[in-house]
Amino acid sequence: MRLMLPDSFTLLLVGTVGLATILPARGEAAVGVGLFTNVMIALLFFMYGTRLSREAILGGIRNWRLHLLVLSITFGLFPLLGLAVVQALGSHLDPILGTGLMFLAVLPSTVQSSIAFTSIAGGNVAAAICSASLSNVIGVVATPALVALLLHLKGGVSLDAMGQIFLQILLPFVVGHLLRRWTSAFVTRHRHLFAPLDRGSILLVVYSAFSEAVKNGIWTKLSVDDFLFIVAVDLAILAVIMVAATLLGRLFRFDRADEIAILFCGSKKSLASGVPMASVLLPAASVGIAILPLMIFHQVQLIACAFIARRIAARQVAVESGTPAEA
Repeated sequence: MRLMLPDSFTLLLVGTVGLATILPARGEAAVGVGLFTNVMIALLFFMYGTRLSREAILGGIRNWRLHLLVLSITFGLFPLLGLAVVQALGSHLDPILGTGLMFLAVLPSTVQSSIAFTSIAGGNVAAAICSASLSNVIGVVATPALVALLLHLKGGVSLDAMGQIFLQILLPFVVGHLLRRWTSAFVTRHRHLFAPLDRGSILLVVYSAFSEAVKNGIWTKLSVDDFLFIVAVDLAILAVIMVAATLLGRLFRFDRADEIAILFCGSKKSLASGVPMASVLLPAASVGIAILPLMIFHQVQLIACAFIARRIAARQVAVESGTPAEA
């Protein structure tokens, strides 16, 4: 029953949407929120670069087959599935929600939850750390490129948008990683000071995006049926990807521990990277609605993967103890 309850962060997201609905940022306040949001996004990706361990990535090169498969699922199979779903739904899907589903499909994997669920299920945690980290490094470049290729927003990503991507995402990330020799120890010692940055920046972007969406009449354009429809579509996409990741892991003869890492790293999409990227890559007027599929997918993947990880762990305990599988 606990697995069906939303986590605290999901409740904060809902509360932020409610705040933006009642008190959207307007006028000079909106300008100030927008500038502060841009600074927070840059700082967030600076911290991503600082936290990334070069040794962890280099150490994972030995398991290149696993990483290649996870990356192929994350930036290959997932976008193809997203494109197929949007094309199949056609006129039944609001165009902005369709953009949101496609944007969801091209995002990198999560780091924390991929590693946590791999650990719970008894998988290869070291491989999960390397694979999830590599996914986020490549995603800094791959996600904007796939957005330009698949979404065709105003003919692609404009020079202004590319400049924003460079200034708010790529440059802070690279600088953070280059300076980690001097900053990593400080960040580690004072991680409690930086812990709110990830969630705080997401909540800030959500507030800014939904303020804009409220001013553009989001709640007159989005019905309860639309919301439930996106929940169903997200569940279907997650189910297909998890089945595909499992089958591919077995097809390429990975051992059980690696199969688990592939399952959980390949099926995730990062809310932490996705929401800030959306504010840079997508038109401001559509961001509030477009990130809904990602926000819903965040909760769906947490519930489903927590349940599956515990089932895998329980099954392994039953096998090792000789307990019948039905138990």
